[in-house]
Amino acid sequence: MAGMRLGERAALQEASPKSLTRLALEQKQQVDELRDRVQERVDALSARVGQVNAQLLRLDALGKRLVEMANIDSREFDFDSPVPQGGPESVGVPAVAPELTALIDSLESQLAARDAQLGVLENLIMQRDLRRQILPEGRPVKRGYLSSRFGTRQDPFTGHGTWHRGVDFAGREGDPVIAVGAGIVTFAGERSGYGLVVEVTHGDGFVTRYAHNRRILVNVGDTVTRGHRLAAMGSTGRSTGPHVHFEVLRNGRQVNPLAYIDG
Repeated sequence: MAGMRLGERAALQEASPKSLTRLALEQKQQVDELRDRVQERVDALSARVGQVNAQLLRLDALGKRLVEMANIDSREFDFDSPVPQGGPESVGVPAVAPELTALIDSLESQLAARDAQLGVLENLIMQRDLRRQILPEGRPVKRGYLSSRFGTRQDPFTGHGTWHRGVDFAGREGDPVIAVGAGIVTFAGERSGYGLVVEVTHGDGFVTRYAHNRRILVNVGDTVTRGHRLAAMGSTGRSTGPHVHFEVLRNGRQVNPLAYIDG
């Protein structure tokens, strides 16, 4: 060992100041290049961390919107607070660059999977909400009273027992007749016995029919929402006075509208 030190000292004594200066400059250049490469790697990791944080913010916003859409208690899914976690303290070692890269890769993969899951959940909630909007529900009038029920009754003209395919709501001439669900107007015109009638197709096999109107306010092909004014109440067709004859058809067959009027 002493011999090696004597040899190094002898080499340094023999080296000229010029060669020592050149060696120092080369070493400084190598250190600077290494520092630049390390800084580039740190910058790249920082950029990826920034991207992951941006994804987290976007997923938090989506999660909050889904909680509101699904009408879930926000205390069950609190996206404003950090995730609760803990455990006994243990001795660990600092992560090195390759480990950090693998960790970020894993986080990005998990974020992508969570993003896809939340997207599917959002679509399901939107479909559920759409189905709720198109499902017939409520009364076809803003005011009036139920004057005839669904099923067997005495015909108001002949007095004979007949089957009534809908329900009647009596009111005043010109009262608004409104849609009970979102859909598309598929018929608007005169039909034997019904007078001036409007039919709305809602999807999922549902059609609603509004008859005996004095005036029709929509056209075939119009898109309507629940509460949309379809017509003005009247007494056209086979009718004894101002009212709306309301039918609900499911897969082409009349069903009792009261089941949908009462929700």
